[in-house]
Amino acid sequence: MILTKEQQAILDGERGETLAKVMKTLVMYGDAFEAEKLVPITSKYNHLVTSFGLKVMSPVYDLMQKLLDAGVSSGQKFSVDPRPLDKNVPANILQNFVFNKFMYTKQSFYENQLEKLGLMDKNAFTCTCYMDEVGNKPNKGDVLSWAESSAVVYANSVLGARCNRNSGIIDIMGSIVGYVPYFGLLTDEGRKATWVVKIQTTCKPEAQLIGSAIGMKVMEDVPYVVGLDKWLGNELNDAACAYLKDFGAATASNGAVGLYHIANLTPEALELGESLIAEGAKEYVIDDAELERVKNDYPVIWKKPDAKPKLCFVGCPHLSLEQLKEWTVKLEEELKKNGKKKVTIKTVFTAAPGVLEAFEKTEYAARLKATGVITSYICPLMYMNNPLCKKMPVITSSNKLRTYTSARYYTDAEILTTITGGKL
Repeated sequence: MILTKEQQAILDGERGETLAKVMKTLVMYGDAFEAEKLVPITSKYNHLVTSFGLKVMSPVYDLMQKLLDAGVSSGQKFSVDPRPLDKNVPANILQNFVFNKFMYTKQSFYENQLEKLGLMDKNAFTCTCYMDEVGNKPNKGDVLSWAESSAVVYANSVLGARCNRNSGIIDIMGSIVGYVPYFGLLTDEGRKATWVVKIQTTCKPEAQLIGSAIGMKVMEDVPYVVGLDKWLGNELNDAACAYLKDFGAATASNGAVGLYHIANLTPEALELGESLIAEGAKEYVIDDAELERVKNDYPVIWKKPDAKPKLCFVGCPHLSLEQLKEWTVKLEEELKKNGKKKVTIKTVFTAAPGVLEAFEKTEYAARLKATGVITSYICPLMYMNNPLCKKMPVITSSNKLRTYTSARYYTDAEILTTITGGKL
């Protein structure tokens, strides 16, 4: 790897032993992927994936403390993934005991470390940091040092920024020295599509479901999706961005997609068109039957497959303001249709603290509360990441949550029917 004089000086220890170690880590990381150089991070803010104070993550806290003791701070302020705990989210006595006494015992300590290192503000905890209400939205062409998979794929695809699927801790390393290795999705060649995905469904496909199908097929490759603009239109408005947020999260968790192009819609596809398709690209056709096949192949790992759901999570990744409003209206209509006033299953909608704050200022907040739905800022995945939840029949419309936990997947429409007392 060829380093600039400034980069070499940091590596040689001219700015201290700690920064030299950080630079060495990034150089070794780049070498592993045959990066030819390091390039400057150009985004205003960074985003970290490690937000949870798990007791077993002591090496992370030790590392953070060494950075702080050496007087090192992030070159950028940063947001972080969602918190794992919220007393408003339903949990029994045993679950709360496990959460607070065994799992997340270092949460307050870790958040204090993050604040000292460069946290944007005390509420900058969300997987959707790019929401306007949060304030960490990169510009087209910005070079990032992010690790959160759903945020990386959104930034690359919808915003046209440039970021690899980094691991946790590498994200903060890049932010500290201000550089990241130049390879993969940072390069023009690495952003070319090696798959052409043709959408031939008879109706608008479920975002989480079609994203899952693509992710499992192309894995870590870049897909160029043709035909989705028929259902989304040619403008990146609130509705299209919300759809692509959920679509991308599914491609990134059910596969390992870090970038996708949507013909006639996403920034690079609009600018470069089919020149983004690499020579010899493979083809994948998705029709109604293919989506049905993918959905039917999802395993149900509940102890009792026919158990009645006890909890429902909607919002993984976190919901947008418009999605909260839309869900409120749909819930009211479906409850009225089924002769109910409140949801029949404990239901939690999750969103960024800033989004929830904005939502509370709208007329929809009181209406949603009247349906019995709980709003929260937590990470549903972190809530589910304990042995007790494996015994709970939890449902979700998130393919990411389905993939990483024992939660069972239903489409948005099926969730709506189920939680309002209707029959599938």
